[in-house]
Amino acid sequence: MVLTRGDDYPIHQTPEPVAYSGTDRNFYDRYFFNGYGPDGEDFFAAAFGVYPHLDVADAHFCVVRDGKQHCLHASRKLGMERMELSCGPVRIDIVEPLEKLRVIVEGEGIAADITFTGRAFPIEEPRFVWRIGPRTIMDYTRLTQNGHYEGWIEVDGKRKTLVAGTSGTRDRSWGVRPVGAADPQFQGGAAVPQFFWQWTPVNLPTRSLFYHVNAHGDGTPWNTRGVVAPDGNGPEAFTDHHDPHMDTPLTSGTRWPAGGTLTMGDESFTFEPVGRFQMRGLGYTSPKWNHGLDHGTLEVEREEIDLDAVDPERPDHLHVQMLCRVTSDSGEQGMGVFEQLAIGPYEPLGLEGLAEGAR
Repeated sequence: MVLTRGDDYPIHQTPEPVAYSGTDRNFYDRYFFNGYGPDGEDFFAAAFGVYPHLDVADAHFCVVRDGKQHCLHASRKLGMERMELSCGPVRIDIVEPLEKLRVIVEGEGIAADITFTGRAFPIEEPRFVWRIGPRTIMDYTRLTQNGHYEGWIEVDGKRKTLVAGTSGTRDRSWGVRPVGAADPQFQGGAAVPQFFWQWTPVNLPTRSLFYHVNAHGDGTPWNTRGVVAPDGNGPEAFTDHHDPHMDTPLTSGTRWPAGGTLTMGDESFTFEPVGRFQMRGLGYTSPKWNHGLDHGTLEVEREEIDLDAVDPERPDHLHVQMLCRVTSDSGEQGMGVFEQLAIGPYEPLGLEGLAEGAR
């Protein structure tokens, strides 16, 4: 048994110390942030993950400037202490739980001090449970919240204060996902793996719009929801939609959205991409910096991604967030992201093979 700082708080879920999260080696606990100016400028994102049974913590921070995605990666031994929200040059401060959080970065020529303030109470997405045969691949809960940012970001000595109206999204998820080194024994019975995901958190003038879908290869959703959250409100004022639908054209030769039309209830929203962010910069599907990989006591690395030179059919480039201008059918305009990850066949979009782009 190991006692840690969390054991002095009334947060236990099992008879064991907080250091233990059941028995699944793939248990994780993660923070995610993204942000952008009112016209889509200066996109940035951050992630911080804890993997209790792998004894690893990792963190990432990225900012897009002049067609380059500047990325900072860090990984360290967790030491079983889950209440230490820092990893090398990246730190998270919880200023007011469920309301205000701060991200501080200092390392490898990249620095930032940004504070997120929520627009409304976070939404709780339906529990994500995905099994292939007897194996539980995913079993987690996620909260999502839109908000506003203030602060600054510096790259190689060039500091920029976030412009008024900078907004974005943050989420928190915890549970079981594939993390750390891949399991060499389990293949799921398929020659080519399949996974399809879309997520569109949008900041409109007085409300937040949320949509997501996980779907099987034939297009049947196994987890989906749409929510409209008016500013300053809690769940009692949210409008839920349990059968939303997104029409998604793809850019030829890629698996990236070329836009989209989202229908939720009596409203529809069009998505017009104005920029692209590669989720590899936050560790997602990264060969070296994928979540939960063991890099020893501490390792920090900077990476530059030339967005114009990215090969869209490389597996670690499939996962993107397209920064979009969003317009409702009533003329209301806002900004948000259209995140998509399509691995393997997906009939509704005519996708075949592992990573082949649309034709």
